[in-house]
Amino acid sequence: MNRDAGVPAGWRTLNNYPIKDPARFRAAINAFDAANRQDPNSEVYQGKQYPKELLYAERMTAWLDAIAPDAPEVVQLAVRAQHIERWKIPRSDYPKDRLSYRKWRVDLGKFHAERAGQVLVEAGYGDETVACVQSLLRKENLKTDPHCQLLEDVVCLVFLEFYFRDFADEHDEEKLVNILRRTWRKMSERGHQAALQLELPPHLGRLVEKAVAG
Repeated sequence: MNRDAGVPAGWRTLNNYPIKDPARFRAAINAFDAANRQDPNSEVYQGKQYPKELLYAERMTAWLDAIAPDAPEVVQLAVRAQHIERWKIPRSDYPKDRLSYRKWRVDLGKFHAERAGQVLVEAGYGDETVACVQSLLRKENLKTDPHCQLLEDVVCLVFLEFYFRDFADEHDEEKLVNILRRTWRKMSERGHQAALQLELPPHLGRLVEKAVAG
């Protein structure tokens, strides 16, 4: 998919979405971005260095715009806050086993939901919106809530396009195929169709084909 060719993925004005109170929405987005701009970790993209989680958030928005330009406001907010201040709970603080990995992910979801809730309250959002965004970030109703499913599709697409290459360098083929299969099961048909349009290196494309076929 071609999304804003020539600019960093995710660089959006955010003016193309249905927003009830644009000033309030912009205040929340700016606050999310200000928090992620403090990330001590960085990533170089198109020859320029960015705070890692700020760039991730912008990529999330770009993919949401690509597959659901009319997404509800709560999804737009959750997408932008998906990794808010993620560096504060590093994976290295947990043992390197699968149960600890799952606990890390649960703890992250709770943390992101709490921080997003604080930002939204400060921006002037009411309890209903705050609770909905927090529920999305905790992934409480995946596969039953279409808003949560949309968020998960965006998460998976961002991973496949921007982070799968480096991840693949660290693991063997069997593990990668299993991870891809789990990722595929998390996605909706809309997510599948978008994923199949990704321009991946041939060896990674073959892994995706193998995972999907399996």
